[in-house]
Amino acid sequence: MQGNPVHDQQAALAAAWPLGTSKIAVLLPCYNEAAAIGKVVGDFRAALPQATVYVYDNASSDNTSAVAKAAGAVVVREPLRGKGNVVRRMFADVVADIYILADGDDTYDATVAPALIETLCREQLDMVNAARRNISEEAYRRGHRFGNHLFTNLVSSLFGKRFNDILSGYRVFSRRFVKSFPALAQGFEIETELTVHALELRMPVGEVLTAYKERPVGSESKLSTFKDGLRILRTIFRLTKAERPLAFFAVGAAALASVSVLLTFPLLATYLETGLVPRLPTAVLVCALMILAFLSLVCGLVLDSVALGRREMKRLHYLTLPAPPQWSALEPAVSTPKTASENVQNYAV
Repeated sequence: MQGNPVHDQQAALAAAWPLGTSKIAVLLPCYNEAAAIGKVVGDFRAALPQATVYVYDNASSDNTSAVAKAAGAVVVREPLRGKGNVVRRMFADVVADIYILADGDDTYDATVAPALIETLCREQLDMVNAARRNISEEAYRRGHRFGNHLFTNLVSSLFGKRFNDILSGYRVFSRRFVKSFPALAQGFEIETELTVHALELRMPVGEVLTAYKERPVGSESKLSTFKDGLRILRTIFRLTKAERPLAFFAVGAAALASVSVLLTFPLLATYLETGLVPRLPTAVLVCALMILAFLSLVCGLVLDSVALGRREMKRLHYLTLPAPPQWSALEPAVSTPKTASENVQNYAV
């Protein structure tokens, strides 16, 4: 009987693993994923026999923990609800050289994980983002697709265009990324925060196109199009204020100054004709708006210096952590899966 070529590739890759004893951790945050988590754990263990698979059960009401443990995962319960809270706990608890973060709903392809790791180590990157492709209507609802496109373009315009899918839940990280990431988000906005962290510190990153599958029967999405969309938008707003304060407050200053100038024209016309200012409240409002515009700009300048200092401190802490393991000069007996190796976009800086 002819063997599965993908499984043969993974077996050969495991036999000639070029990273030696480097520790690899697969991190799977889960909430009520009993229908899918067993297969996800099994797929990652088959693709990466060297890795330890961690399942963090986010207070599930089904038997997610039991299924994951039976499949061979290390199971930890996190009672504080929200994906961001789970990721924060995982990044704090687990010590490894390479981290793979994926969802426990069996929508991502575990077989490309070795290729993602090779990309990270060979190119000495700090994050490889698995951008979703071949998305069917059943796998990815139209509203979610539109929101992803909107938020990706918004983040690109504010922080720089280096990713095509900022909301992907499938990523590979170096230790210095994970241990320098503050993880302030509580819910599904965690992906946005991960992306902005990489962009703000000018980390070397890459992006790989990967397949995105439909959820298995019995598994339901926990993502709310409007509720979580608003949370993501609020996170972008917060990160812009924190990381781009000059631009943030300059927009407010420009808006206030524009209103002040518009209200000034009729007052000025009346004054030039009569020499009087009959609408005193409007004149007071014009002055107040211009003063507020000036104060907003000053706040932006001050906070921009604060943000620069904070960014320098984060960068210095990042530099104290170890770089990704070097990919061995001894090539594996097989090439990495074509799915990833032909679709790598390297954005190393």
